[in-house]
Amino acid sequence: MKRLSTNFMGIHLKNPIIAGASNISDKLDNIKRLEEAGVAAIVFKSLFEEQIQLERLELEADLEEYDERHAEMITTHPHMEHAGIEEHLVKLRKAKESVSIPVIASLNAIHGKSWIEYAKKLQDTGVDGLELNMYSIPKRVDLDAAFIENEHLEKLTEIRRAVKIPISVKISPFYTNIMNVVYRMSKGGADGTVLFNRLYEADIDVKSETTKLDMTLSSSDEMRLPLRYTGLLEGRISADICSSRGIYTGDDVLKMILAGAKCVQIVSAVYKHGYRHVGIMLEDIVRWMDSKGYENIEDFRGKLSKSNLKDPYAYERAQYVDLLMRPFESLIKEPMR
Repeated sequence: MKRLSTNFMGIHLKNPIIAGASNISDKLDNIKRLEEAGVAAIVFKSLFEEQIQLERLELEADLEEYDERHAEMITTHPHMEHAGIEEHLVKLRKAKESVSIPVIASLNAIHGKSWIEYAKKLQDTGVDGLELNMYSIPKRVDLDAAFIENEHLEKLTEIRRAVKIPISVKISPFYTNIMNVVYRMSKGGADGTVLFNRLYEADIDVKSETTKLDMTLSSSDEMRLPLRYTGLLEGRISADICSSRGIYTGDDVLKMILAGAKCVQIVSAVYKHGYRHVGIMLEDIVRWMDSKGYENIEDFRGKLSKSNLKDPYAYERAQYVDLLMRPFESLIKEPMR
């Protein structure tokens, strides 16, 4: 449907809904079902350097487990090496060949050389774009924000020089000034930015007194943060904006587009409601456009971004101050018992 088409970092999309990176996109059957459901593009499951290193160490430990049990024994196994990222590359290449919609690779590395090496190999699979999944969990108190931000920007610049395909940067909201970081990344070569990635946080089981890590789906309330920064950044950066987190309905997609997003990424919506839910979301978007008389996405994209609003305080602190100053009773939708 041409009226829903859009562009993200130079890649043509038949509609604004992209399936974000997750375990869903790790299998060919799932990828084909996502295409049939109507998504415009797929971000393949992220390649994490940490996972590759862990698998390599586990293989070495398994191979050396019974070494030197006997005086004349050197090893019980022939020399073997971990395949590294080859399995991931094979899957990614097959994914690209199996669908007609754009496929975007996702990467999170640790070392500077790995970012460059892996980015080049991902590009060679024939993918349409590369998403850099950038985040930092500081482990030292003596590292300031500027050091971390500059490190990310340097990696982006180096990768931009090394590959020719479009690059987007998916970042966390945990920066001192998100807008400045996104602006600098846009100037540094990012064709797109994804707001925001979602980190799984550790929890504590009080019964066993151990830490645990559960997979939890995003909630609808989480979309407020990317909505705010989408509205603030639209028109101020050259990179295209893709909004992510907490997007479950067609109305959620419309809100992000009105704020200025070119597209959105969904994951939890598919986990919770299944593949067919994508079609329902698209139908709701078309129904709304018909009711408003809009012919295509660009007719209303960014209409409610800060750049296009007369209210100078839209998306800013003054809104929250105004809310807090209202009478308590006016904020409660249902009477308290």
